[in-house]
Amino acid sequence: MIDDDEQWMRMAIEVARSKGSDPSTSPLGCVIVLDGKVLAAERNQTHELPDATAHAEMMAIRRACENTGELELRGATLYSTLQPCGMCTMASIWSKVGRVVFGAGRDDVHAMYFEARHVDTLSFIADAYRDDIVIEGGCLKAECATLYYPPDAELPVEEQANL
Repeated sequence: MIDDDEQWMRMAIEVARSKGSDPSTSPLGCVIVLDGKVLAAERNQTHELPDATAHAEMMAIRRACENTGELELRGATLYSTLQPCGMCTMASIWSKVGRVVFGAGRDDVHAMYFEARHVDTLSFIADAYRDDIVIEGGCLKAECATLYYPPDAELPVEEQANL
């Protein structure tokens, strides 16, 4: 971890909470930083838009590219309160983000926040794509995990997003 990682992750947590923090709404926050400057800070917006691809990371990548006028975000760090899904990790690859730092991981939260069948997308991407991207988890893990249902939460199936 880099010295400023916790500062930027705290911002991502605030972004996640910006429209409420009910775990059923998947309050993810994402901040993209380059050279100490915030390029974008976005929340999960799947229900508001409605758009299944409007994950916090996807929205932040879109905004960062719009704000810089560039397709690539080389050297930037993407901070996400929850381990990015395969789609968001691939978007990080294609946008040339240099680092992905996430808070809570798959094992820290309820399974509803991930695909029903476990696919280790981070290892797949690390092995199959770029060798110049760094993916690190666990930054403020406990604080980030409080945004979501815990792993052992008993939830009605109709309230579970991806299962």
